Amino acid sequence: MKKLFTQIAIAVAGFTGVAVAQQDPQFTQFMHNKLIYNAGYAGTSGAMCGNIQFRQQWSAFEGAPQTLALGFDMPLAGLPLGIGLNVISDKIGPMNTLFLRVPISYNKVIGKGTLGVGLDVGILQKKIDNTWITPEPGKVDPNIPGAYDALSNPALNKLTYDLGFGAFYQIPGKMYVGLSSSHLPAQSVKGDGKLSYDMSRHYYLMAGYSLDINPRNKITPNIKMKSDVAATAVDVNLTYMYDNMLWVGGTYRVSDAAALMIGYQGKSATGGLSYKIGYSYDITLSKLKGNVGGTHEIILGFCMLPKVKKLSSYGDDRFLN
Repeated sequence: MKKLFTQIAIAVAGFTGVAVAQQDPQFTQFMHNKLIYNAGYAGTSGAMCGNIQFRQQWSAFEGAPQTLALGFDMPLAGLPLGIGLNVISDKIGPMNTLFLRVPISYNKVIGKGTLGVGLDVGILQKKIDNTWITPEPGKVDPNIPGAYDALSNPALNKLTYDLGFGAFYQIPGKMYVGLSSSHLPAQSVKGDGKLSYDMSRHYYLMAGYSLDINPRNKITPNIKMKSDVAATAVDVNLTYMYDNMLWVGGTYRVSDAAALMIGYQGKSATGGLSYKIGYSYDITLSKLKGNVGGTHEIILGFCMLPKVKKLSSYGDDRFLN
């Protein structure tokens, strides 16, 4: 089991002197927390919104990936700007990554929707602990942190700046499309000795379109593509919503996993506050299936909606965008 964990940790982390694997955390319920992928989303919903999202990947496996994301955004009154905050903690085995970013977006109404063009400005902290089981105990690899009996390679703990860019267009309750990139500087995080961790620039394309079956029933296909050029991950999702309150859906991540999801959203008596809760469960389809267990993910969110003259009898479509 320890050997298997080491192989998985190295494969996911990608550190063999210089890391080249995809480094941004994975979320199945991406359609409910778009801000962490695209700075242009900030403020485009016209509401003050916040989300907390937790993901425990491969639940049967000690040291498996675990991710917590906090997000908040709002439009600035009287200005065509949106601002937000993203804090993400991502852990796998001996490696911890902290992302702290402030998205700032210029928002412009175009047609029935709003276009946001924004920048993510923040910091990134990378830690790789040297107190872990190595593939071949007693042998020293200068490119991997680790304690090897009397010999040891130092741990990595470095802080650096981070930048991202995004463009996002949405018609609340109807459609959205976004294009973005993270880690624009693609800098190298250097530790002691020969160890270094190269941040790869990531690219995202995400889109969704809601189809109304009738006033109480609708379906929304969603897609997200993530690439660092060396590797590409594609998530395809279909979500059904009843009465703008209860949703169920399924996601397929190409050559990796399939997921089921369920969620609920409601409003306060006055209609000014909306809230949601969602849960998803991933079933691993890759070569790791049978060894790592399933993946659990939960999201909690709220929105303070602006006052509107009239609401439809079945809710406010803006909340899920």
